[in-house]
Amino acid sequence: MRNQTIEAALAKNPHREQLIKHRFFEVVDEKAFSHDQAEMVLGQWWHPLHYFPNFLSKLIAVCPQMEMKTAVTHILNQEVGEGDPARAHERFFIQTMTDAGFTKAGVSEADMTPATRRLIDGYQRSTESHLTGLGFLYGTEVADLTMVAKLGKLVRRTTGLKSLPWVDIHVKQEPDHVETAGHTVGLQYTDEELATITRGAEEMWQLWVGFFEELRNRVV
Repeated sequence: MRNQTIEAALAKNPHREQLIKHRFFEVVDEKAFSHDQAEMVLGQWWHPLHYFPNFLSKLIAVCPQMEMKTAVTHILNQEVGEGDPARAHERFFIQTMTDAGFTKAGVSEADMTPATRRLIDGYQRSTESHLTGLGFLYGTEVADLTMVAKLGKLVRRTTGLKSLPWVDIHVKQEPDHVETAGHTVGLQYTDEELATITRGAEEMWQLWVGFFEELRNRVV
């Protein structure tokens, strides 16, 4: 069956609301982080950013329909630079943060915290089922811009910089990512399949909530 309300239901899901309104973001709005605190946060963010193309590649491999594969491939292509590795999201991230005064080791070589490890493990497990993986994908895309905007604010308040190319590329591409991911959840599914997609998105949001909760505990 085709469920035309699945995207709206996921977008209004209380687990998503819990993530995008997380109290870590309130801290970002209320205080300036020290250089070391900001670098710690960015160093943990690196891990899901770095793993995301792997997640997309594995999801492409398990998706049974070409429509799904095509949609996910489009997102992956943008993530890895659309033919130019220098424009890959993780390259933009490193360049932006080192230009802002952070060390490359600090923002891309930090050990994972326990919550970060659980988050990455969740993304790895999700592609054992294409439906769960699609839930993780859609759940990521409808929260990503909020998370990136808050991290951009953190960096700006810490460094005084105004131009952040890593944030700019998300602002440019994320609406397209959301629309493309929406194509995958707008296909024909049974009620049971839709429930699996939803559970995948909810698990992903809960893992991100844990990620930011741990960061908040470390900076407050």
